[in-house]
This record gives sequence, C-alpha cells and structure tokens, in this order.
Amino acid sequence: MDGCVTDVTLNQGNLPNLETRYFLNESKIGQILLEQRLIKPEQLADALEKQQALSSPQLLGELLVQLGYVKESDLQHILDTYQKRRSFITVLLAQNSLSKEDLDIAQEMSRSEQLPLDRVLLNLDFVTEETLARAIATYVDRSFVHLDKIRSNVKTGLAKSIISFSTAPHKMAPIAIDGKAITIAMNRPLPHKELKRLEELIKLKVMTVIAPESEIVEAQLRDSVLSDGGNPEERGLEIPDSIMEIMAGETEESAVEHDAQRVTEQDSLLVKLVNKIIYDAYQQKASDIHIEPYPGKNDIVVRMRVDGKCLIYQRLPCKYKYAIPSRIKIMAELDIAERRRPQDGKIDFKRFGPVDVELRVATMPTVGHLEDVVIRLLNVGKPMPFNQLGLTARNRTVFETAINKPYGLILVAGPTGSGKTTTLHAAIASINSSEVKIWTAEDPVEITQKGLRQVQTNTKIGLNFATILRSFLRLDPDVIMVGEMRDLETASIAIEASLTGHLVLSTLHTNSAPETILRLLEMGLDPFSFSDSLLCVLAQRLAASLCGHCRQKYRPTETELSGLIDEYGADAFAANGINRESIMLARPIGCDYCHKTGYLGRIGIHELLECSDTMKGLIRVKSGTEILRKQAMSEGMTSLKQDGILKVMQGLTEIQEIRRVCIR
Repeated sequence: MDGCVTDVTLNQGNLPNLETRYFLNESKIGQILLEQRLIKPEQLADALEKQQALSSPQLLGELLVQLGYVKESDLQHILDTYQKRRSFITVLLAQNSLSKEDLDIAQEMSRSEQLPLDRVLLNLDFVTEETLARAIATYVDRSFVHLDKIRSNVKTGLAKSIISFSTAPHKMAPIAIDGKAITIAMNRPLPHKELKRLEELIKLKVMTVIAPESEIVEAQLRDSVLSDGGNPEERGLEIPDSIMEIMAGETEESAVEHDAQRVTEQDSLLVKLVNKIIYDAYQQKASDIHIEPYPGKNDIVVRMRVDGKCLIYQRLPCKYKYAIPSRIKIMAELDIAERRRPQDGKIDFKRFGPVDVELRVATMPTVGHLEDVVIRLLNVGKPMPFNQLGLTARNRTVFETAINKPYGLILVAGPTGSGKTTTLHAAIASINSSEVKIWTAEDPVEITQKGLRQVQTNTKIGLNFATILRSFLRLDPDVIMVGEMRDLETASIAIEASLTGHLVLSTLHTNSAPETILRLLEMGLDPFSFSDSLLCVLAQRLAASLCGHCRQKYRPTETELSGLIDEYGADAFAANGINRESIMLARPIGCDYCHKTGYLGRIGIHELLECSDTMKGLIRVKSGTEILRKQAMSEGMTSLKQDGILKVMQGLTEIQEIRRVCIR
C-alpha cells in the first residue's frame, strides 16, 4: 500500500495507525469540520437531517462530500490528521481476506525484499486484486466499483488531462461528471496535496471510488484520447493484445518488393503496428527499440533492449520495410523524403498512444536503400532516492561528503546507459533546497526536479555544453551539473567554475575511475588546476538483477566460494572482514514477473576514487593509470568487479553477469 491515503509507505510492516471507520460519533466529525471552518452550521444540520432520512446508513463525511459542502480532499486530510482509521492490516484480517500466518510471511518478505506489502500479497497470491481493492475501499471509506461495464460520460479533453495525471502507483480513470463534481475511479486514493493539485488542474470537485488496477488500466486504454482532431485509426488508440492480432490476414504472397512501395505511412494497420511496438516496449520497461529492415524478402527484425540486453521482440513482413521508418519519422517530424543521411528527433507519444512517454528517434541509412531506426524511451520522472543507488557504506560516505562540499569537481564515469545521469540526479536531489541555486545543462533532460533550473542543449543553434556552462557562471549558481565533458573547452570551464566557489558535477564515457583522470589529462587540462578541483570520481556499470519474486538462495560449496574469493582477491577479502559462513548466493528461477528469465531490473556496480592529498600529487606529475589505481585501492577503493562480487555474495545477481559487465 505504497502511498495509500497519506505519504506514509506501507512497507516493512511500518504501517500508519489509521481507522477504517470514524472512532468518534458523527456529530464529533461534524464538530471537527466546523472547528476547521470547512463547513457551515446550517450545512451540518442539513446533512444530519438527510442522513437520518436515508433508508440505508451513510457516513456523514461521505454525505457532506456528495452534497458539495466539503471537498473530499479536505475530508480525507481531516481523517488522516485526527487519526480516525484502523490499520490496513486490521481491515484485511477483519474481512477474513488473509490469515495471520500468511500475513507474517508477507510482512517478512516485504521487509527483506523492500517491496510494498500490497504488492507482496498479490505476488504470493495471498489475496486477489479485487479483494485488495475492496480492502482499500473499506480502509479509506469509499465505494468499491467494477469498471467492466461502465462507460465514461466525461469529455475527451478532460479525460486526457486526468489520465495524464496518473502516475505509479496511482492509476485513475474518470467515470462520471455531474455539474461541478467529477467521479474518478482509482486503485488507491491520492495523497491530500496531489488531490488538491488535481482539483486545481481540472477546476472541479473530485469524488473518488476504488476499483481494481487492471480494470482502471483497461478503462484508460478504452477511453483515452490520443490527440486533438484526427480519426481513431490515425491515433491508434486501441492497442491490440498482440502483433499477431494486427497481422491477421497477412500472407507470404503479400511480402514482395512492389507491395513494400505500396504500403503508406498513414495505413491504419501500420499506425496500430508502430503504436503496439512502442506500447509493448514501454510495458516491458525497455530502454531502446531497434527496427532493422533487410534487403529483398527478408523479414524486418525488431529488437528491444531490456535490462541491458538486446532481445528479439518480433519479425515483421518485409512489405513494411519502407513504411515503418517513414511512419516513425512522421511522428518525430523528420523529413521522410531524406533517406541518404542520418536524422534525429523526438516523439511525445501521448499524442499517438495511451501512455505518456517521450521518445528519442535516430535513423541511419543502411544497405539496399533502407533505414534502421533506433528509438530510446526516456523515463522522464522523479530522481531515484540516494539510498537506493546501491553504494557500499564506504562509497556512500565518501560520495555524500563530496556532494556536500561548497565547491569542487565530482565526476561520474561509465559507458552509455550505465546510469550516470540517474546517479547525478540522485546526488543533486539530496542537496536540493531553497537555499541552494542549482543549474543543469543536459542532453536530453530526462529527469526533472523542483528547484532545479534545467537547460537542454541545442547544437543546431550553437547551444552546446561549453556555451551553456560559460553562461551559468554569470547566473550566480551554487551547484552546476554538466551532462558530459565532451571536449577541452567544456572541461576547462568546469574546472574554472569548481575553483571559483561552485560545486560542479559531470560525466565522462570512460571505463574506470583511474582512466577518467588520465583521459582528462590527455585532453590537455592543467594537472595542477585539475588536481586542486577534483573531489572524487565514481565509475559505474549496471548489472542485471535477479528477480526478487523467484530467485532461489542457496549456500555455496566450498569450491564455489573459494573461486569467488580468489577472483575478488584473497587479501582484499580478508581485509573486509566478511564471515564466510554467512555468505548466501542466489540463482535465477523464472516467473511471470520476469518473463521466465530469472532477472528483473538492474543494480549499480561502482568504484569510487577519492582525491586525497597523495592522489593530487600523483595527478600533478601525470602518473599512469596503474599507479593511480594502486594508490586508490590502498585508500579503500574497491574495483568495479570487486563491488560486483560483493553484490553476488548478497544474492542480488550472479557472477556471470558481473564478468559480463566488468572488463577486469
């Protein structure tokens, strides 16, 4: 029940002490509302009179909302503030929905796996989705409904605004509007502040009911509006269950070269096909979509990168080899007549499909007068909490100390897609406050934060990192984040800024922390200025994480454990003081949550080089990578591979995955 009613997270058994029905009598609730000046005496009297006249009992607060005398957001805030509910667990147990033994198992797993309790209950099949939704409805004193047969009477533009307001874990679908009030089905109620924001956005009083999440998602897909104007086929709103459903009726005979020229980018089937590919990629949490047409009668191969690995998603008839790239180029507002040169653009997919996601598109001419298309799905959203980055205790202490310095240079290194931007935003979020002025220059802006002033580069008009960074220095910043140090000019300005009272954070595409220092020196930076400014270098990778729902923990054999320790380094392992007997490994099993792969999501692997006085001296004389590495290791740095092996010994991933992502 992550975020249910209040901002309190129902994880690890840390449950708010709230009541499902009001502790106090109805007149006491009315008295509280009067004292808070949320209703008038005559409104309370009218509501009590109507309540007594009702044939079936109804809560006073619920009736006041229906009469329009009080906003639901205000009522729920009062209930939470005055603690008038039972705990959610008490509700489940009282409804005989859950045994005490099952609850104990779920709570233990919620704590150990750091998952929301309601998600664990569903994963273990201890409760059904409907049972959970009914319990939530009872918990927050709202009606439970089934949406299967409900058709919304809400206008399309308003429905689009409400659906776009939906964010995990809150799913919403408007179902009825009456005068100045609107009824919205939710899988769990919004926190008080968010509900207020929604009411301000749509200029209506919001009344909520509770429905199963899957039914709300179906209602969103059924009733969402994809764009203003145009016909439903062009929008491709109806997302079919499978590619095969779209391709029904296709035959081998149709896949010939002249048919490929006849398929147009506005073909309704093609529109649905492209939307389905993007929608499935979003659902599978893919980072990239690769569309690869081949000459002749060969099928088009569509691959998706999920958790860092490229997997074949589908093979499509060759008749679409020209039309699919053209359709995507139209969505990205690119030149469909230009097939000889690479192009890049972006797509706001909520104009075309039922999910709000931003896409980056890049095309590349290939043999046979064809074009490959790569689409990157940008997870625009809030920064990851700093404590979820997966840093070891030593790395976290060093990194936290660095980001709380008033000035200096912090670098995060790694290949494309290794989570560098996520790490930087998590670090900035930990120091983001009204007293600190923070500017960022990014390409593109993927994560947004309140309080940050964020700028996106535009090379077409000469707005590159160096230009933006130079302008930042005239804007009185405290903290500056630069998306990447691509050249000497950008690096030089960043070091100048870090030496003149600013904290500067940036990234580089290098393999390790020591190599990052050497790369910048080879660019031509002054080693004295660079060494004076540098605080630390964090190199990182992302490794596939074992699925928390199905992974199987086991005690390793002595041979297996000795092999891991030798790979880590026997002396270094002994210095860590880890008890061999306590080490538990894990292996992948496969379940519905991880699509039978055994892996779900990714974890960070890090090495953090702290720029000590000794390290500064080595930088000034331009010491080699190995000398820098040995010094850093003597000061407590663990290599990428060592950090990965530690996570293997925690049962988070497998050693094969660490070997895959770590060069040495």
